[in-house]
Amino acid sequence: MLYIFMAFIAGWLIVLSMIFNSNLAKKIGIFQSTLINYTVGLFVSGLLALVMNRQIDISLLEFNAIPWWAYLGGLVGVAIVSASNYIIPKIPVIYTTLLVYVGQLTFGLTLDYLSGFPISRNRLIGGTLIIIGLLYNFRIDQINTGEADYNTSIKT
Repeated sequence: MLYIFMAFIAGWLIVLSMIFNSNLAKKIGIFQSTLINYTVGLFVSGLLALVMNRQIDISLLEFNAIPWWAYLGGLVGVAIVSASNYIIPKIPVIYTTLLVYVGQLTFGLTLDYLSGFPISRNRLIGGTLIIIGLLYNFRIDQINTGEADYNTSIKT
């Protein structure tokens, strides 16, 4: 139960982080805010490491034992923060969050499939229902804001 609660809180923190970062990006720029995000993250991570372990003991041999591709997480993280800094001011946070979730869901299913893990019918049905719900909600919002009429009138 603790892990479910922690995952729930992590979800809140991800959305909160995206909002804070996009607001900073509006003020100082996308890449500058990404740099600040990771600089503060490095400081806080170092502080936590000191508080939790009382020492940071990472040898050069340990770094050499890590495969090169394991370091790509930092590169992907920068891409994610930069993209969310760009996207959030343009579309509502709820859509950004849902679209990120759908991306995670579809990529996770794809990786499971390519890794030889069975993909259950229930997972596919659940993922499809989430995507349909997102598309339906997006369409309703378009109708309520009048964007659907504007888009239709342009095509004719």
